[in-house]
Amino acid sequence: MDVRDRVSGCLLGGAIGDALGAPIEFHSLRQIRADHGTDGITGYVATWRGRTGLITDDTQMTLFTVEALVRARDSQAGTVREVREAYLRWLDTQHHPAPPPADLPHRTGRLREEGWLYSRRAPGNACLSGLRRPFPGPSPMGRPGPVNPGSKGCGTVMRSAPFGLVAPSPREAFESSAACAQITHGHVTGYLAAGAFAAIVAYLMSGEELEPAVRHSMDLLARYPGHEETTAALRAAVTLAGRGAPSPERVESLGGAWIAEEALAIGVYCALAEPSVEGALLLSVNHSGDSDSTGSVCGNLLGARHGAAVLPAAWLRPLEGRETIERLAAELC
Repeated sequence: MDVRDRVSGCLLGGAIGDALGAPIEFHSLRQIRADHGTDGITGYVATWRGRTGLITDDTQMTLFTVEALVRARDSQAGTVREVREAYLRWLDTQHHPAPPPADLPHRTGRLREEGWLYSRRAPGNACLSGLRRPFPGPSPMGRPGPVNPGSKGCGTVMRSAPFGLVAPSPREAFESSAACAQITHGHVTGYLAAGAFAAIVAYLMSGEELEPAVRHSMDLLARYPGHEETTAALRAAVTLAGRGAPSPERVESLGGAWIAEEALAIGVYCALAEPSVEGALLLSVNHSGDSDSTGSVCGNLLGARHGAAVLPAAWLRPLEGRETIERLAAELC
């Protein structure tokens, strides 16, 4: 399997999980079963304007992360600067009906010109508020970041897989992802969970299986002050996956995924516990928590591990933005 296939798989898998979970993001498991049957959803269901396969802010921000990493590779600007400017372009998509004039330095980029992205899809409050504040640069690892220092929402994790796709090493993926997470979320757990996620993706890209990749990332994570919450969440996910018999109730025992370490743990658990790619994606969204984010994380992991070929064609065909995702995957490679 070549690198490009893994990169495409990671980005497309994340978008599929996002689109699966989006319509039930704020629904309880009881409500999901009442509306869709005892198995919950078994594929895309209608969301905004009755359409299916639509992505949310999770995939939107992931794509702007990819664009930033491509630009950082091809320019002299630092990664953190490019990522913040990319997120400011994403912020335009949340506040304008169409691309505004390119009257500011950050308003230059092919992705911001794509009209389909100009749709507000329940963006996280910390992502929105954080981008409206000055960012002097990331704090040293283990110290609160300068923006939203008390926030550890899952908005850090759901956008961070691309760092693991391009970094020369898992450690560099970890530190780059954690630094860029501080652009909007300053809680130590919030940005360390993002770093751990990127490191897992980097280990997968090197050819490791998922469980060793998670364990090696936990070893890396343990080097950083303030790792305890993220380490405990990942350890719980690995232990639970080892017990077999995956279920939504077991997913919910890991939390609601509204915070970073829980979203990461649930995505990891589902990818580990369910051998079927389709089954793992459905498991990752059929619960009472932040279904689109856990679906996105799980899909990123499965795609990076197995490549795009394993993703169900029935979910790929109607996926919003597929052509853009595949183009960005090619550019990143």
